[in-house]
Amino acid sequence: MQTRKVMSVVAFLVVVGCGGTPTERQPLTYEAFRAAAYQEPDTGFFVTNGDELAETEADLQAAFARYLGEAADTGEPAPAALDGLSPLIVNTVNGNNDRWAAATAANLTYCISQSSFGSRYAAVVTAMNSATAAWEATANVNFVHASAQDGNCTSSNTAVVFDVRQVTTTQYLARAFFPSTTRRGREILIATSSFGTITPYTLAGVLRHELGHTVGFRHEHTRPESGTCFEDNNWRALTAYDAASVMHYPQCRGTNRGDLVLTALDRTGARVLYP
Repeated sequence: MQTRKVMSVVAFLVVVGCGGTPTERQPLTYEAFRAAAYQEPDTGFFVTNGDELAETEADLQAAFARYLGEAADTGEPAPAALDGLSPLIVNTVNGNNDRWAAATAANLTYCISQSSFGSRYAAVVTAMNSATAAWEATANVNFVHASAQDGNCTSSNTAVVFDVRQVTTTQYLARAFFPSTTRRGREILIATSSFGTITPYTLAGVLRHELGHTVGFRHEHTRPESGTCFEDNNWRALTAYDAASVMHYPQCRGTNRGDLVLTALDRTGARVLYP
């Protein structure tokens, strides 16, 4: 998640994601595409579209191939609607919904790094409790804070589904992952800037957005109705377009001017994916 109140929009969004429809842009070279992505110094992962993860160079190359296909306007049909609904949107991998199996969705365990957050640890626990409760009240998912793992809360801890830890970067407020991500990449990383002035957002609001990614949801503004901040077409519609969605960046013509909260359409889409 990004905000112009704290930082300028990530170069990937400026160069690749914004500025019209795919057919209106001159496609980038891979070198330019790669240079526009942020590579995390501690993990080596690439972050694109503000807060989405490419774990390897091969993943980034695959993202570039998707980008080229959309930028060249291949003429492929738009993603099909799900369950008869009109065109929240779910990420797709090889045409399949990127979602958790029911058993895992019912027990999405996580730890919060005590060592990395230090004095901010309690604030993160509170914000995560608030953010997870919003999704749990909406869909058939259950997040479980495995506090016994907080003292060893890293991406190598396989006793939890994902970890939450602090990083120092100005590239994002926080970033997350999709269900298809490997354990090494299944982290919610919260930047130190998230603890500064990010009005009108709150840390809980930022985490509501990031948790949406963890259960499979894409940025709403990649849909053609937004007209800007295009990413790719690897998604499937669950509801009608929602400019106020918790998954929509305000700087990408989103209409939400308050904290990041779930809308009625967000709740509808979440129930479709996790009934």
